[in-house]
Amino acid sequence: MVCLLGLALRRLCCGLASKSLVEICLMHPLDVVKTRFQIQRGNSDPNSYKNLTDCFRTIFRNEGISGFYKGILPPIVAETPKRAVKFFTFEQYKKALSLTPLSAGVALSVAGLGAGLTEAVVVNPFEVVKVSLQANRDAFKEQPSSFAQARRIINADGFGLRGLNKGLTSTLGRHGVFNMIYFGFYFNVKDAIPTSPDPTLEFMRKFAIGLVSGTISSCVNIPFDVAKSRIQGPQPVPGEIKYRTCFQSMTLVYREEGYLALYKGLVPKIMRLGPGGAVMLLVYEYVSGWLQKNW
Repeated sequence: MVCLLGLALRRLCCGLASKSLVEICLMHPLDVVKTRFQIQRGNSDPNSYKNLTDCFRTIFRNEGISGFYKGILPPIVAETPKRAVKFFTFEQYKKALSLTPLSAGVALSVAGLGAGLTEAVVVNPFEVVKVSLQANRDAFKEQPSSFAQARRIINADGFGLRGLNKGLTSTLGRHGVFNMIYFGFYFNVKDAIPTSPDPTLEFMRKFAIGLVSGTISSCVNIPFDVAKSRIQGPQPVPGEIKYRTCFQSMTLVYREEGYLALYKGLVPKIMRLGPGGAVMLLVYEYVSGWLQKNW
């Protein structure tokens, strides 16, 4: 039984990882564009992107099609442990919180928050390498590899909060807030809306709730995402650290560029995480339901 359960869990993780690998390859260009907008300070720079179309056009013209895939290796490498940690810890936190006086709805949101915070610790070093590569506007062939970039960061600043783990507080905020809303909204709304006996309509019901869940989560957590990109990306003056911590960076962006700057990159983020989040929840729910039924 233990062996069968282990095999089932491995199949669940492999299924989620395979789906996520396809998602990364298809959606990574949107992530590159999102990062470029988030590290862009105002529109006074003549090299700034005017809008989404201009960003795509400029990257393609100056960096080629491969420019849209800068920094793709770190998320690919991190995907399996990231998804395994997210869904495994969500289930564990949910079980632990079922023993508390919290209502079911609140417990799901708190479990999502805990899963997001745990996931952030695992994924942050990969995010540091990814953002530093995505921010590089050189031709793809002139860019260092992911491993060379990681070594460069470690040699210069070590593994701590100024090196391979810089921006950790922002990553904790980004993943914690996202997953708190993502899981809490999806499961609470799904239980509140009557199910449909038609399998197609039932699938569409869950997909629509997942889509809204991913979209709302992206809208709420994007200020943390902007702060993370500013901390992990290139600083305005080389050698001087302007963006240091999560809320200090948010305050600085708001003061210098206005509150709308805290929502830079929102459109490509929603385009990626809205449908992506819906599919991820559906895969997780159907596969885990099948595993519970058969094991």
